[in-house]
Amino acid sequence: MNPENFSLSERIVSPSYVRQGSQARRGHEQLIRQLLEQGKCPEKGWSESTVELFLNELALMDSNNFLGNCGVGEREGRVASSLVARRHYRLIHGIGRSGDIAAVQPKAAGSSLLNKLTNSVVLDVLRLSGVRGAASCFVVPMATGMSLSLCFLTLRHRRPRARYIVWPRIDQKSCFKAMVTAGYEPVVVENVLEGDELRTDVAAVERQIQALGAESVLCVHSTTSCFAPRVPDRIEELATLCAKYDIPHIVNNAYGVQSSKCMHLIQQGARVGRVDAFVQSLDKNFMVPVGGAIIAGFDEAFIQEISQMYPGRASASPSLDVLITLLGLGAGGYKRLLAERKEMYSFLSQELGSLAAAHGERVLHTPHNPISLAMSLDGLRGDGDNKAVTQLGSMLFTRQVSGARVIPLGKEQTLGGHTFRGFMSHSEAYPVPYLNAAAAVGVTRDDVVLCVKRLDRCLKRDNEHLAKGCILLIYVASTIGLNPVSSPTIHPHVALGLSQKQSFPPYCCTVVF
Repeated sequence: MNPENFSLSERIVSPSYVRQGSQARRGHEQLIRQLLEQGKCPEKGWSESTVELFLNELALMDSNNFLGNCGVGEREGRVASSLVARRHYRLIHGIGRSGDIAAVQPKAAGSSLLNKLTNSVVLDVLRLSGVRGAASCFVVPMATGMSLSLCFLTLRHRRPRARYIVWPRIDQKSCFKAMVTAGYEPVVVENVLEGDELRTDVAAVERQIQALGAESVLCVHSTTSCFAPRVPDRIEELATLCAKYDIPHIVNNAYGVQSSKCMHLIQQGARVGRVDAFVQSLDKNFMVPVGGAIIAGFDEAFIQEISQMYPGRASASPSLDVLITLLGLGAGGYKRLLAERKEMYSFLSQELGSLAAAHGERVLHTPHNPISLAMSLDGLRGDGDNKAVTQLGSMLFTRQVSGARVIPLGKEQTLGGHTFRGFMSHSEAYPVPYLNAAAAVGVTRDDVVLCVKRLDRCLKRDNEHLAKGCILLIYVASTIGLNPVSSPTIHPHVALGLSQKQSFPPYCCTVVF
């Protein structure tokens, strides 16, 4: 409805009523105008009606929605299912052109505007989240691993003699495969154990650069967000090292946007040294469907170079999803989610600590990891047998506890020709098995309470089974004339049985397994 149509409406309905409707319409349009003028995430979230009005207006600017359009090309925004068309708000043309994912499409002005605005709003949110020096970014319809590959492939043209990527170890398959897929050989640098934490061995990274030769190294590939007891890499020191040897630095910031500590590390790295690009997941940071990532950096020309490396047009779905989400939340709403996440981290740490103490375990001390926590599982460790540890993971999954990771000792995994010893623990020989839980954005108090409650039940059940197994072995030993007494120490699983007033032979409490 434009002013002329509102004026004509006054002939049909009372002018006072029409003027009231017109004023309401102008309220929606004012919000849209501010978005177009500023290109920033609104402080206060929009209503769904404003978001839908905006998207419908954008869709009407695409040629597939023109009333008199006659399309005779191979790609004309044709959709067989009306359900699919509605799912995408009839924004069918996607984003970019064959030469650049950020380019404008002549026959899809609405989709192109959607793309530009999404990148602008997301850049604003990255700055609000702590990387204030970010110069440019774009949303790419690929998850984090493939987005990292795109960054590596872009660097190929700048460093044609390079063969290696130096990578402080993190046991996550997609970031390793991202390097292999791009055609490079990962040089894995083992972490160092400092207390309970696994931290970057910066000296070892420098030794590898010197041994390989700086020209042979495509980049240093570092990590912020990760599973405890691994903690974020020493980004500032690595950035300084990259500047010293003139080597690019790509940061895997998969779910680091939600952490002010991770974002601060990136900002400081760029300030004191070199950070060429940092990549983050859309679903992990903004609670949208899987399939999108943000590639950002401090040099607008380099980020544009990466966008031009993307072959062909791209799906607009990730851009549409994150724009709808951020317009609905507003900057204030997103900042509230981040504040709530910090509170849940403290609550999860407290609840896990109480649970661990009740079972003779402990929460590993990992103060440099702002998202993930780890609890030891020493009581489930057999004599070289991980069965009880891995069984706990299965028990949790069947009880609908998702996201918790149970890490046994000594597992081996071969990826791209490289064998990782102690795989999943980020170390060849981490001293204890453990369980991971993360306080990621969107986690609720109920999630934490239910997780801890179900974990408690699983641990009790495991301990009861182990205690009964201990008693059975003692009983069998005694019946064949063997002396089961070897120490005055009470095994924790037997002690659990005694505390529950189970009936055991009197010599049970003297046996150690």
